[in-house]
Amino acid sequence: MKKLLILTGLLLGYILSFAQATDYKVIFDITSKDPADHKTIIRQINGIMKERPDAKLEVAVYGDALDMVLKDKSTISNDIMDLTKNNKVSVKVCGATMKRNNKEANQLVQGVDVVPDAIYEIISKQKEGWGYIKSAH
Repeated sequence: MKKLLILTGLLLGYILSFAQATDYKVIFDITSKDPADHKTIIRQINGIMKERPDAKLEVAVYGDALDMVLKDKSTISNDIMDLTKNNKVSVKVCGATMKRNNKEANQLVQGVDVVPDAIYEIISKQKEGWGYIKSAH
């Protein structure tokens, strides 16, 4: 009986050690041109970072959401710059979307990176075990 209790305790400790080590990783998908949706993503990210400072978050921007990351059109450029400074939040814009809209990397808000294809980026993150949120308000 004593051996069974020790074994159970060791097994429980082993299981709990994995539960605590689980990474909190989420990718947000945004395609909306609506500035209210852009602000919603910032609010959601700030809420997660408050509860889980160890979280790794990414925003995949493509389609009509391109204005969200353009210096001359973004209503949340300061928020993006603040969030990307800590390297726990990354903002990635679709290179194909930029090409279709004749935009260059130097037109992006500081802290925004270009990926060849945002949908492929989302799929890759999901394959790595990241959670997925389609953002809207």
